[in-house]
Amino acid sequence: MLSVVARPLGLGASCCRGSRRAIATVISGNKASKLVRERLKEEVEKMKVQFCGFRPSLVVLQVCVFQVGDRDDSNLYISTKLKAAAEVLHSIMSVNENQTVHGLIVQLPLDTVNHINSELVTNAVSPEKDVDGLSCINAGKLSRGDLNDCFIPCTPNGCLELIRQTGVSVAGKHAVVIGRSKIVGAPMHDLLLWNHATVTTCHSKTPDLPEQVGRADILVVGAGRAEMVRGGWVKEGAVVIDCGINYVPDETRASGKRVVGDVHYASANQRAGFITPVPGGVGPMTVAMLMENTVQSAQRFLLRSQSHG
Repeated sequence: MLSVVARPLGLGASCCRGSRRAIATVISGNKASKLVRERLKEEVEKMKVQFCGFRPSLVVLQVCVFQVGDRDDSNLYISTKLKAAAEVLHSIMSVNENQTVHGLIVQLPLDTVNHINSELVTNAVSPEKDVDGLSCINAGKLSRGDLNDCFIPCTPNGCLELIRQTGVSVAGKHAVVIGRSKIVGAPMHDLLLWNHATVTTCHSKTPDLPEQVGRADILVVGAGRAEMVRGGWVKEGAVVIDCGINYVPDETRASGKRVVGDVHYASANQRAGFITPVPGGVGPMTVAMLMENTVQSAQRFLLRSQSHG
């Protein structure tokens, strides 16, 4: 395996200098994603040569529907709401039927004053083009362990790849996931479970969060709360994957704010064995996994075309 981790001060995660333990090894999402993109570029080039210029294609559908005027007449409201939903679903169906498109994602949350059921929208995407892995069919297959017959959501898939880059085996480890969203937490639980970890999912109702974190050999945090996980909670030598993107005030920055994760990095990196930075950790891998899913979808399309031809 080609390692993409950077070892601060040239020391490994378990090394010591005198009586002081070395800081954690940083897992670079920028470096890992670059390797993924280079591999995908080679695969796409092979498809172009073998199939006469064939290229994978991805459509990103961004929904922006705003009501004109300020009338609160209920009939007008209902009519506008139904029209907005119909337009979104029509766009999705059109892409589903377009054989030159191999991946379709709908940008969430839906940017509209008229509430549209996001479940209805994500489930309208063809499972064969659902490269976000959010449809109930792909989610169901993941929950059952059918990993080779579904699209895995991009952020959890990227997290798993970063864990693999450390060289730490997931099998047999105690993994703790903080957060249970359909995009990150829930599929992360399933992905770790089917890679043979013992998995605990924590959330806003978990009463003993520090205690649960302290048991984790592998910790994945996607709670959406700035620096909520403190370094003192982390088990020494643990792999810490931080999915958080939060903005906190910082008068030293021109923008007046800075980006932090859900883990308090400055203290956690004194105890963890491996840790992802924010930014430059999970974010780049999420994008890389979207590209990987799209290429995989195109490859599956070619296989189906050959079998039917």
